Amino acid sequence: MVEYDLGKELQGKSVLVTGGAGLIGSRVVGLLRELGARPVVLCTMDAYPERVYRELFGVTAGDPGVVVGDVTDRALVGQLVRGCEFVVHAAALADVAACTRDAGAAIHTNVVGTQAVLEAVAGSASVRRLVFASSASVYGNGDPKDWASPDPDRRALRKALEFQYGRKPPQFAEDCRLRPLSVYANTKAFGETQTGLVLGAAGVSFCIVRYFSVYGEPQVVKPESHSWVVAWFATRALLGLPLQLNGGGYQVRDLVHVDDVAAATVRALVAPTAHDEALNVGSGVATSIRQVAELVRGHVPGVSLVEAPLPPGDPLGGYASTRRMEQLLGWVPGISVADGVARYLEWLRRTPQAVPDRLRAEVGNVVRV
Repeated sequence: MVEYDLGKELQGKSVLVTGGAGLIGSRVVGLLRELGARPVVLCTMDAYPERVYRELFGVTAGDPGVVVGDVTDRALVGQLVRGCEFVVHAAALADVAACTRDAGAAIHTNVVGTQAVLEAVAGSASVRRLVFASSASVYGNGDPKDWASPDPDRRALRKALEFQYGRKPPQFAEDCRLRPLSVYANTKAFGETQTGLVLGAAGVSFCIVRYFSVYGEPQVVKPESHSWVVAWFATRALLGLPLQLNGGGYQVRDLVHVDDVAAATVRALVAPTAHDEALNVGSGVATSIRQVAELVRGHVPGVSLVEAPLPPGDPLGGYASTRRMEQLLGWVPGISVADGVARYLEWLRRTPQAVPDRLRAEVGNVVRV
Protein backbone atom coordinates (compact mmCIF):
# COMPACT_ATOMS: atom_id res chain seq x y z
CA MET A 1 0.00 0.00 0.00
CA VAL A 2 1.43 3.34 -1.05
CA GLU A 3 1.98 5.78 1.81
CA TYR A 4 2.01 9.57 1.64
CA ASP A 5 0.82 12.45 3.80
CA LEU A 6 -1.82 14.57 2.03
CA GLY A 7 -1.62 17.37 4.54
CA LYS A 8 2.17 17.54 4.41
CA GLU A 9 2.24 17.48 0.61
CA LEU A 10 -0.44 20.15 0.13
CA GLN A 11 -0.10 22.45 3.15
CA GLY A 12 0.46 25.98 1.86
CA LYS A 13 0.66 24.88 -1.79
CA SER A 14 -1.08 26.83 -4.56
CA VAL A 15 -3.40 24.67 -6.67
CA LEU A 16 -5.19 25.92 -9.78
CA VAL A 17 -8.55 24.18 -10.24
CA THR A 18 -10.12 24.89 -13.62
CA GLY A 19 -13.86 24.36 -13.46
CA GLY A 20 -13.44 24.84 -9.72
CA ALA A 21 -16.91 26.31 -9.22
CA GLY A 22 -18.71 23.26 -10.63
CA LEU A 23 -19.99 20.20 -8.80
CA ILE A 24 -16.75 18.21 -8.71
CA GLY A 25 -14.45 21.22 -8.80
CA SER A 26 -16.11 22.88 -5.81
CA ARG A 27 -15.78 19.66 -3.77
CA VAL A 28 -12.10 19.42 -4.77
CA VAL A 29 -11.56 23.05 -3.74
CA GLY A 30 -13.28 22.47 -0.40
CA LEU A 31 -11.09 19.46 0.35
CA LEU A 32 -7.94 21.34 -0.66
CA ARG A 33 -8.82 24.11 1.78
CA GLU A 34 -9.37 21.57 4.56
CA LEU A 35 -5.86 20.25 3.88
CA GLY A 36 -4.33 23.72 4.13
CA ALA A 37 -3.72 24.28 0.42
CA ARG A 38 -4.39 27.57 -1.38
CA PRO A 39 -6.76 26.76 -4.25
CA VAL A 40 -7.29 29.18 -7.12
CA VAL A 41 -10.57 28.71 -9.01
CA LEU A 42 -10.99 29.44 -12.71
CA CYS A 43 -14.52 28.98 -14.03
CA THR A 44 -16.95 30.68 -16.40
CA MET A 45 -19.74 30.10 -13.85
CA ASP A 46 -22.38 30.05 -16.56
CA ALA A 47 -23.51 26.41 -16.52
CA TYR A 48 -26.02 27.03 -13.72
CA PRO A 49 -27.97 29.97 -12.32
CA GLU A 50 -25.86 32.15 -10.02
CA ARG A 51 -27.80 31.01 -6.95
CA VAL A 52 -26.80 27.39 -7.57
CA TYR A 53 -23.13 28.31 -7.36
CA ARG A 54 -23.69 30.49 -4.30
CA GLU A 55 -26.24 28.50 -2.30
CA LEU A 56 -25.45 24.90 -3.29
CA PHE A 57 -21.82 24.77 -4.44
CA GLY A 58 -20.61 27.43 -2.00
CA VAL A 59 -18.81 29.55 -4.62
CA THR A 60 -19.49 33.23 -5.33
CA ALA A 61 -17.95 35.37 -8.04
CA GLY A 62 -15.66 37.85 -6.31
CA ASP A 63 -14.70 35.47 -3.49
CA PRO A 64 -10.95 35.45 -2.74
CA GLY A 65 -9.23 33.07 -5.10
CA VAL A 66 -12.19 32.86 -7.51
CA VAL A 67 -11.55 34.07 -11.06
CA VAL A 68 -14.47 34.20 -13.48
CA GLY A 69 -12.98 33.50 -16.88
CA ASP A 70 -12.69 31.10 -19.78
CA VAL A 71 -10.21 28.25 -19.88
CA THR A 72 -9.59 29.03 -23.56
CA ASP A 73 -8.12 32.43 -22.59
CA ARG A 74 -4.43 31.58 -22.96
CA ALA A 75 -3.16 34.78 -21.36
CA LEU A 76 -5.37 34.37 -18.30
CA VAL A 77 -4.58 30.67 -17.91
CA GLY A 78 -0.86 31.38 -18.21
CA GLN A 79 -1.11 34.09 -15.57
CA LEU A 80 -2.94 31.79 -13.12
CA VAL A 81 -0.63 28.83 -13.67
CA ARG A 82 2.46 30.86 -12.78
CA GLY A 83 3.47 30.12 -9.21
CA CYS A 84 1.14 27.12 -8.78
CA GLU A 85 2.62 23.80 -7.68
CA PHE A 86 -0.35 21.75 -8.82
CA VAL A 87 -3.17 21.98 -11.39
CA VAL A 88 -6.49 20.14 -11.56
CA HIS A 89 -7.97 20.56 -15.03
CA ALA A 90 -11.68 19.87 -14.62
CA ALA A 91 -13.15 22.63 -16.79
CA ALA A 92 -15.30 21.17 -19.57
CA LEU A 93 -18.63 21.20 -21.30
CA ALA A 94 -19.42 18.07 -19.35
CA ASP A 95 -22.90 17.06 -20.48
CA VAL A 96 -23.20 14.39 -23.18
CA ALA A 97 -26.45 15.75 -24.60
CA ALA A 98 -25.18 19.36 -24.68
CA CYS A 99 -22.00 18.28 -26.48
CA THR A 100 -24.06 16.34 -29.01
CA ARG A 101 -26.29 19.37 -29.68
CA ASP A 102 -23.35 21.75 -30.10
CA ALA A 103 -20.18 19.93 -31.10
CA GLY A 104 -18.45 23.24 -31.83
CA ALA A 105 -18.91 24.44 -28.26
CA ALA A 106 -17.67 21.10 -26.94
CA ILE A 107 -14.54 21.26 -29.08
CA HIS A 108 -13.90 24.89 -28.14
CA THR A 109 -14.03 24.27 -24.39
CA ASN A 110 -12.84 20.67 -24.12
CA VAL A 111 -10.18 20.66 -26.83
CA VAL A 112 -9.02 24.26 -27.28
CA GLY A 113 -9.32 24.90 -23.53
CA THR A 114 -7.36 21.77 -22.64
CA GLN A 115 -4.61 22.75 -25.07
CA ALA A 116 -4.39 26.20 -23.45
CA VAL A 117 -3.96 24.64 -20.00
CA LEU A 118 -1.38 22.11 -21.21
CA GLU A 119 0.70 24.79 -22.93
CA ALA A 120 0.70 26.93 -19.80
CA VAL A 121 1.68 24.00 -17.58
CA ALA A 122 4.37 22.82 -20.00
CA GLY A 123 5.91 26.29 -19.94
CA SER A 124 5.76 26.64 -16.17
CA ALA A 125 8.76 26.20 -13.91
CA SER A 126 6.63 25.62 -10.81
CA VAL A 127 3.98 22.98 -11.59
CA ARG A 128 4.79 19.60 -10.05
CA ARG A 129 1.80 17.70 -11.41
CA LEU A 130 -1.39 18.19 -13.43
CA VAL A 131 -4.45 16.01 -12.92
CA PHE A 132 -6.66 15.80 -16.00
CA ALA A 133 -10.32 15.00 -15.29
CA SER A 134 -11.42 12.51 -17.94
CA SER A 135 -14.43 10.22 -18.13
CA ALA A 136 -15.35 6.54 -18.32
CA SER A 137 -17.27 7.48 -21.47
CA VAL A 138 -13.98 7.02 -23.34
CA TYR A 139 -14.54 3.24 -23.05
CA GLY A 140 -17.90 3.38 -24.85
CA ASN A 141 -19.55 -0.06 -24.73
CA GLY A 142 -16.25 -1.91 -24.61
CA ASP A 143 -15.38 -4.59 -27.13
CA PRO A 144 -18.25 -4.85 -29.65
CA LYS A 145 -17.66 -8.61 -29.92
CA ASP A 146 -19.06 -8.94 -26.41
CA TRP A 147 -22.48 -7.82 -27.62
CA ALA A 148 -22.34 -8.77 -31.31
CA SER A 149 -25.75 -9.04 -32.97
CA PRO A 150 -27.18 -7.65 -36.22
CA ASP A 151 -30.26 -6.45 -34.34
CA PRO A 152 -29.72 -3.52 -31.90
CA ASP A 153 -32.87 -4.42 -29.98
CA ARG A 154 -31.56 -7.94 -29.45
CA ARG A 155 -28.23 -6.55 -28.24
CA ALA A 156 -30.02 -4.43 -25.64
CA LEU A 157 -32.19 -7.37 -24.65
CA ARG A 158 -29.19 -9.64 -24.31
CA LYS A 159 -27.44 -7.12 -22.10
CA ALA A 160 -30.55 -6.73 -19.96
CA LEU A 161 -31.03 -10.47 -19.51
CA GLU A 162 -27.39 -11.16 -18.76
CA PHE A 163 -27.28 -8.40 -16.16
CA GLN A 164 -30.54 -9.42 -14.52
CA TYR A 165 -29.62 -13.10 -14.40
CA GLY A 166 -26.30 -12.55 -12.73
CA ARG A 167 -23.70 -12.42 -15.50
CA LYS A 168 -21.61 -9.30 -15.12
CA PRO A 169 -21.58 -6.57 -17.80
CA PRO A 170 -18.23 -5.36 -19.17
CA GLN A 171 -15.58 -4.31 -16.69
CA PHE A 172 -13.27 -1.57 -17.92
CA ALA A 173 -9.59 -1.61 -16.99
CA GLU A 174 -7.28 1.23 -17.83
CA ASP A 175 -5.56 -0.73 -20.59
CA CYS A 176 -8.83 -1.34 -22.46
CA ARG A 177 -9.03 0.18 -25.91
CA LEU A 178 -10.77 3.56 -25.94
CA ARG A 179 -13.99 3.48 -28.01
CA PRO A 180 -15.76 6.85 -27.54
CA LEU A 181 -19.36 6.95 -28.75
CA SER A 182 -20.15 10.65 -28.32
CA VAL A 183 -18.68 14.07 -28.99
CA TYR A 184 -18.10 14.50 -25.26
CA ALA A 185 -16.26 11.18 -24.97
CA ASN A 186 -14.21 11.99 -28.04
CA THR A 187 -13.05 15.29 -26.55
CA LYS A 188 -11.99 13.48 -23.38
CA ALA A 189 -10.08 10.85 -25.34
CA PHE A 190 -8.29 13.69 -27.14
CA GLY A 191 -7.51 15.38 -23.83
CA GLU A 192 -5.95 12.21 -22.45
CA THR A 193 -3.72 11.69 -25.47
CA GLN A 194 -2.75 15.34 -25.67
CA THR A 195 -1.91 15.48 -21.96
CA GLY A 196 0.56 12.65 -22.42
CA LEU A 197 2.07 14.18 -25.55
CA VAL A 198 2.49 17.74 -24.29
CA LEU A 199 3.44 17.13 -20.67
CA GLY A 200 5.47 14.03 -21.46
CA ALA A 201 7.62 16.07 -23.82
CA ALA A 202 7.95 18.85 -21.23
CA GLY A 203 8.84 16.48 -18.40
CA VAL A 204 5.89 17.56 -16.23
CA SER A 205 4.21 14.86 -14.15
CA PHE A 206 0.53 14.18 -14.86
CA CYS A 207 -2.25 11.83 -13.83
CA ILE A 208 -5.41 11.13 -15.81
CA VAL A 209 -8.47 10.28 -13.72
CA ARG A 210 -11.38 8.64 -15.53
CA TYR A 211 -14.49 9.48 -13.56
CA PHE A 212 -17.31 6.99 -13.81
CA SER A 213 -20.92 8.12 -13.09
CA VAL A 214 -20.60 10.90 -10.54
CA TYR A 215 -23.59 11.64 -8.33
CA GLY A 216 -24.42 13.03 -4.91
CA GLU A 217 -25.35 16.23 -3.15
CA PRO A 218 -25.23 19.10 -4.14
CA GLN A 219 -25.77 17.91 -7.73
CA VAL A 220 -28.70 19.49 -9.56
CA VAL A 221 -30.24 18.55 -12.90
CA LYS A 222 -29.69 20.51 -16.10
CA PRO A 223 -32.29 21.16 -18.82
CA GLU A 224 -32.41 18.81 -21.80
CA SER A 225 -29.92 16.43 -20.23
CA HIS A 226 -30.12 12.68 -19.69
CA SER A 227 -27.04 12.55 -17.45
CA TRP A 228 -26.95 12.51 -13.64
CA VAL A 229 -29.57 9.83 -13.19
CA VAL A 230 -29.68 9.90 -9.38
CA ALA A 231 -30.42 13.62 -9.34
CA TRP A 232 -33.02 13.30 -12.11
CA PHE A 233 -34.82 10.35 -10.53
CA ALA A 234 -34.75 11.74 -6.98
CA THR A 235 -36.01 15.15 -8.06
CA ARG A 236 -38.80 13.76 -10.22
CA ALA A 237 -39.83 11.24 -7.59
CA LEU A 238 -40.20 13.86 -4.88
CA LEU A 239 -42.32 15.90 -7.26
CA GLY A 240 -44.52 12.89 -7.99
CA LEU A 241 -43.40 12.75 -11.63
CA PRO A 242 -42.71 9.44 -13.46
CA LEU A 243 -39.15 8.17 -13.85
CA GLN A 244 -38.11 7.79 -17.48
CA LEU A 245 -36.13 4.65 -18.31
CA ASN A 246 -34.28 5.35 -21.55
CA GLY A 247 -33.71 2.13 -23.42
CA GLY A 248 -35.64 0.27 -20.73
CA GLY A 249 -33.18 1.27 -18.03
CA TYR A 250 -30.84 -1.67 -18.66
CA GLN A 251 -27.77 0.45 -19.26
CA VAL A 252 -25.12 -0.14 -16.62
CA ARG A 253 -23.33 2.56 -14.67
CA ASP A 254 -20.64 2.56 -12.02
CA LEU A 255 -22.01 5.17 -9.63
CA VAL A 256 -19.40 6.94 -7.53
CA HIS A 257 -20.22 9.65 -4.99
CA VAL A 258 -18.86 13.14 -5.63
CA ASP A 259 -17.16 13.19 -2.21
CA ASP A 260 -15.23 10.07 -3.16
CA VAL A 261 -14.39 11.56 -6.57
CA ALA A 262 -12.99 14.69 -4.92
CA ALA A 263 -10.93 12.58 -2.52
CA ALA A 264 -9.47 10.51 -5.35
CA THR A 265 -8.67 13.62 -7.40
CA VAL A 266 -6.77 15.29 -4.58
CA ARG A 267 -4.85 12.09 -3.85
CA ALA A 268 -3.93 11.83 -7.54
CA LEU A 269 -2.18 15.21 -7.21
CA VAL A 270 0.44 13.90 -4.80
CA ALA A 271 0.52 10.08 -4.77
CA PRO A 272 4.08 9.20 -5.85
CA THR A 273 3.00 6.13 -7.84
CA ALA A 274 0.36 8.06 -9.82
CA HIS A 275 3.09 9.74 -11.90
CA ASP A 276 2.20 9.70 -15.64
CA GLU A 277 -0.64 7.23 -15.06
CA ALA A 278 -4.29 6.88 -16.07
CA LEU A 279 -6.64 5.44 -13.49
CA ASN A 280 -10.33 4.74 -13.09
CA VAL A 281 -12.25 6.52 -10.35
CA GLY A 282 -15.28 4.37 -9.66
CA SER A 283 -16.84 2.11 -7.07
CA GLY A 284 -16.18 -1.14 -8.91
CA VAL A 285 -19.88 -2.01 -8.67
CA ALA A 286 -22.22 -2.36 -11.67
CA THR A 287 -25.65 -0.75 -11.19
CA SER A 288 -28.35 -0.60 -13.86
CA ILE A 289 -30.43 2.52 -14.42
CA ARG A 290 -33.49 0.46 -13.54
CA GLN A 291 -31.90 -0.46 -10.20
CA VAL A 292 -31.36 3.23 -9.46
CA ALA A 293 -35.06 3.83 -10.12
CA GLU A 294 -35.98 1.03 -7.72
CA LEU A 295 -33.66 2.41 -5.03
CA VAL A 296 -35.35 5.80 -5.35
CA ARG A 297 -38.82 4.23 -5.30
CA GLY A 298 -37.85 2.47 -2.07
CA HIS A 299 -37.71 5.90 -0.43
CA VAL A 300 -40.57 7.47 -2.40
CA PRO A 301 -43.21 4.76 -2.91
CA GLY A 302 -45.83 5.00 -5.64
CA VAL A 303 -43.69 6.66 -8.29
CA SER A 304 -44.35 5.26 -11.77
CA LEU A 305 -41.83 4.17 -14.41
CA VAL A 306 -42.09 4.90 -18.14
CA GLU A 307 -39.85 3.65 -20.94
CA ALA A 308 -38.36 5.78 -23.73
CA PRO A 309 -35.85 5.31 -26.58
CA LEU A 310 -32.12 5.33 -25.87
CA PRO A 311 -30.68 8.82 -26.61
CA PRO A 312 -27.83 9.17 -29.14
CA GLY A 313 -24.40 8.71 -27.60
CA ASP A 314 -25.75 7.11 -24.41
CA PRO A 315 -23.56 4.01 -23.85
CA LEU A 316 -24.87 0.69 -22.58
CA GLY A 317 -21.95 1.03 -20.20
CA GLY A 318 -20.00 -1.10 -17.78
CA TYR A 319 -18.20 -0.77 -14.50
CA ALA A 320 -14.71 0.08 -13.30
CA SER A 321 -11.81 -2.11 -12.50
CA THR A 322 -10.56 -0.30 -9.39
CA ARG A 323 -7.38 -2.29 -8.79
CA ARG A 324 -5.06 0.37 -10.20
CA MET A 325 -6.80 3.15 -8.27
CA GLU A 326 -6.45 1.20 -5.04
CA GLN A 327 -2.80 0.40 -5.71
CA LEU A 328 -1.67 3.81 -6.90
CA LEU A 329 -3.66 5.95 -4.46
CA GLY A 330 -3.74 3.55 -1.51
CA TRP A 331 -7.42 4.34 -1.13
CA VAL A 332 -10.92 2.98 -1.78
CA PRO A 333 -14.28 4.84 -2.06
CA GLY A 334 -16.31 4.86 1.12
CA ILE A 335 -19.92 5.60 0.09
CA SER A 336 -22.13 2.80 -1.26
CA VAL A 337 -24.78 3.44 -3.92
CA ALA A 338 -27.63 2.62 -1.53
CA ASP A 339 -26.28 5.01 1.10
CA GLY A 340 -25.50 7.66 -1.51
CA VAL A 341 -29.01 7.59 -2.98
CA ALA A 342 -30.51 7.83 0.52
CA ARG A 343 -28.20 10.75 1.35
CA TYR A 344 -29.15 12.56 -1.83
CA LEU A 345 -32.89 12.20 -1.21
CA GLU A 346 -32.48 13.41 2.35
CA TRP A 347 -30.46 16.40 1.16
CA LEU A 348 -33.00 17.23 -1.54
CA ARG A 349 -35.84 17.21 0.98
CA ARG A 350 -33.86 19.68 3.11
CA THR A 351 -32.89 21.81 0.09
CA PRO A 352 -36.00 22.66 -1.96
CA GLN A 353 -34.13 25.43 -3.82
CA ALA A 354 -32.26 22.65 -5.64
CA VAL A 355 -35.45 21.76 -7.54
CA PRO A 356 -35.52 23.65 -10.88
CA ASP A 357 -38.56 25.83 -11.49
CA ARG A 358 -39.15 24.15 -14.87
CA LEU A 359 -39.80 20.83 -13.10
CA ARG A 360 -42.09 22.44 -10.55
CA ALA A 361 -44.09 23.77 -13.47
CA GLU A 362 -44.83 20.21 -14.56
CA VAL A 363 -46.81 19.61 -11.41
CA GLY A 364 -48.16 23.07 -10.76
CA ASN A 365 -47.80 24.23 -7.19
CA VAL A 366 -48.05 20.79 -5.59
CA VAL A 367 -44.49 19.99 -4.55
CA ARG A 368 -43.56 17.39 -1.95
CA VAL A 369 -40.17 18.73 -0.93
